[in-house]
Amino acid sequence: MAENGDGLGTVPEHERILQEIESTDTACVGPTLRSVYDDQPNAHKKFMEKLDACIRNHDKEIEKMCNFHHQGFVDAITELLKVRTDAEKLKVQVTDTNRRFQDAGKEVIVQTEDIIRCRIQQRNITMVVEKLQLCLPVLEMYSKLKEQMSAKRYYSALKTMEQLENVFFPRVSQYRFCQLMIENLPKLREDIKEISMSDLKDFLESIRKHSDKIGETAMKQAQQQKTFSVVLQKQNNIKFGKNVYINDRIPEERNEVELKYGFEEEDENEEEGDEETFENYYRKQRKKQARLVLQPQSNMGYGFPVNRLFDLLFEIRDQYNETLLKKWAGVFRDIFEEDNYSPIPIVNEEEYKVVISKFPFQDPDLEKQSFPKKFPMSQSVPHIYIQVKEFIYASLKFSESLHRSSTEIDDMLRKSTNLLLTRTLSSCLLNLIRKPHIGLTELVQIIINTTHLEQACKYLEDFITNITNISQETVHTTRLYGLSTFKDARHAAEGEIYTKLNQKIDEFVQLADYDWTMSEPDGRASGYLMDLINFLRSIFQVFTHLPGKVAQTACMSACQHLSTSLMQMLLDNELKQISMGAVQQFNLDVIQCELFASSEPVPGFQGDTLQLAFIDLRQLLDLFMVWDWSTYLADYGQPASKYLRVNPNTALTLLEKMKDTSKKNNIFAQFRKNDRDKQKLIETVVKQLRSLVNGMSQHT
Repeated sequence: MAENGDGLGTVPEHERILQEIESTDTACVGPTLRSVYDDQPNAHKKFMEKLDACIRNHDKEIEKMCNFHHQGFVDAITELLKVRTDAEKLKVQVTDTNRRFQDAGKEVIVQTEDIIRCRIQQRNITMVVEKLQLCLPVLEMYSKLKEQMSAKRYYSALKTMEQLENVFFPRVSQYRFCQLMIENLPKLREDIKEISMSDLKDFLESIRKHSDKIGETAMKQAQQQKTFSVVLQKQNNIKFGKNVYINDRIPEERNEVELKYGFEEEDENEEEGDEETFENYYRKQRKKQARLVLQPQSNMGYGFPVNRLFDLLFEIRDQYNETLLKKWAGVFRDIFEEDNYSPIPIVNEEEYKVVISKFPFQDPDLEKQSFPKKFPMSQSVPHIYIQVKEFIYASLKFSESLHRSSTEIDDMLRKSTNLLLTRTLSSCLLNLIRKPHIGLTELVQIIINTTHLEQACKYLEDFITNITNISQETVHTTRLYGLSTFKDARHAAEGEIYTKLNQKIDEFVQLADYDWTMSEPDGRASGYLMDLINFLRSIFQVFTHLPGKVAQTACMSACQHLSTSLMQMLLDNELKQISMGAVQQFNLDVIQCELFASSEPVPGFQGDTLQLAFIDLRQLLDLFMVWDWSTYLADYGQPASKYLRVNPNTALTLLEKMKDTSKKNNIFAQFRKNDRDKQKLIETVVKQLRSLVNGMSQHT
């Protein structure tokens, strides 16, 4: 009775717990469930029975509700199916209406755009006309200046420049062409100065050639004038008296002379230019000419001929120059050995000035850069330049004692310097380029160095002119041959770059380790090829400092050499078998080569020029990957053939290697039903290729 009583008392409690579980939040269910276990011993079992009964009741209610609403759901689906057809028709109508609207609006849009374009053009034309009307006077004056310069009317040209600077340029100073004109005016003034100086030098040269006749004529005229003045003075003394002549005649002549000089000075003040410079130069040259006239002939000491002695001195001088050349060859070799072949780093203004004082380098872009920065050349360039000047000094010391004219000494120095450049320095450069330890980076730096040394030759010419005090415009002045010397060195360095680059490619290719019988490719390019491409990318970054054509030629040469090496690897006679998996793996590597070529490792190539280096490999691999032999055999020999670059011999060689592998390893295992057909196809294609090759050989 007690158990029944307990059971009856427990059932309402279980119902209460179930109601709490259904109605309360899940976070509060814990305490409710815990009360089940805290109650009587069999309460848990009874609670589970009550819970199952409750679940069954809910399932029945859910089933009733679903049965009640099922027909409505079916009806709703039916209605939706009916509406779908109408919706599709509506969609078509809306799309058609939209298309008609778009078509109708296109013409309006086009006309609107035309109107806008015309309005913009009219506005631009009006603006251009206004600006041209403002600029035309400036252009006309500048054209007038050019005509005056061409006609050698330099005084008028200077006046025109003044008008341009003071009147016309301020009106259009905001335009770039005006800035270019303003920048060009100092050069034109310098040209006028140089031309005037050249005319003065020609005048002095003509005076020097005819100084004897001029002096003789001047002395005769002076004597005649003196005689005439004495006679005239006697006549005036007789007619008018001595005092009249002295008091009246002389002041009259003095006034005429002063008036004449006054007009001349006024004309000179109107002219622009460095008058003081020209006057000082004229006085200096006339003094030198006077000394040369008074100097005795060099081929006489105490009245005896000394030609044989000077011939001996010239022979000694030649031997002395040979000794100097040998000495400086060692100096150049030491400089090249000590060079690190990297751009000169500078961290402050003092270091920059030190380098500039040693070597004449001018680069506005480098000057604008902030410190630290680098000169493009290496340390050997300023050292070489300094040593060339030292050689010139050493050669001058001997030449000065030969009692020759400045022109002859200048010519001797230039010839000696040419020997130093074309023989000694050129030989040292070529030997340096061919040394085994000189790598690609060093060769690039050598090319840059020779470029700057070549540009410095004009400064060496000025240096020789300054120490010999001879004019650069002298007719018989010998020019320095640095251009040919450094150009030959650059060509040699470029050739060595191509050779060493191909050697590095061969070293990477020798690391290739293909499994020529693999059934499936690895899914990624070979490691040796990726290392090679990374090497080429890094080395071509260094090539950016080279002239464009050199870098492009090196890049094209490298790609062609790589393509040839890969092709030779496929056609190697020692390679007897190739599987389709190996061909697919090889194709992945060629794809990486093509991606490298298309990434423009060196700027300047047009279109896919660099990719064409791999065109033979690409067409050959495409033929084998697609297995498009019918197209190849049908189109062979046609200019528009898809596989125009595939040689039948090459295709036959590779196909025979794949044929042997097919028999042994069954490369078409993934298509087991078609193995026999594939094998027959290969044999058929091999026969056709052989007949094609035989026909070509007979025709040849």
